[in-house]
Amino acid sequence: MSDFSENAVKRPIPIDKEVSWDKTQTIMSKTDLYGTIEYANETFVDVCGYEDYELMAQPHNIIRHPDMPKVVFKVMWDNIKQGNKFHGIVKNLAKSGRYYWVITDFEYMRDENGNIKNYIARRKAVPQPVITNHIEPLYKKLLQIEQASGIDASEKYLIGFLEEKGMSYVDLITKLMVDNERAQQNNNIPVEAAEEEEEKRGFFSRFFGN
Repeated sequence: MSDFSENAVKRPIPIDKEVSWDKTQTIMSKTDLYGTIEYANETFVDVCGYEDYELMAQPHNIIRHPDMPKVVFKVMWDNIKQGNKFHGIVKNLAKSGRYYWVITDFEYMRDENGNIKNYIARRKAVPQPVITNHIEPLYKKLLQIEQASGIDASEKYLIGFLEEKGMSYVDLITKLMVDNERAQQNNNIPVEAAEEEEEKRGFFSRFFGN
């Protein structure tokens, strides 16, 4: 993914206020292999506050929030470069300096040889309990480690954290989202392992309306 270029729009100063937006909507964007924006839908423009002409040809990290640990983006790129199914939770920075949390679903456009040529990303709002109770504490710790000891140390901590739970980053995100859905439905009935796995496999299709 390309770094923020000299011609990029100036980053705003973050403020601790959330963007007010219609969280039933889906944010969509299309980038090239280097994360350069080629298309952004109206919801993307409305939520981030940048006009279309400000977004086009800019690196997608124009909306990267400084609260985000870099290791999360490393995990993301390690996966999507391979064309893996990936869902990640990210805190973004709007032009106003406000923040907004999203969970991303990736699709891949391929050339005639089967090589990935573009990334299509769809983003939806993340339930607040998932952020407050799980993601924010983890990301704050990863960011603290990065600032003190670098991204390699942060990655080692994340690997150890996930190993302890016996799951990958995507598994963790899926479990958090499914558990939250069940809690919102007051569904505390224990389920068999096979049924739980089936529920997890189908969750993001339902969530993103595939």
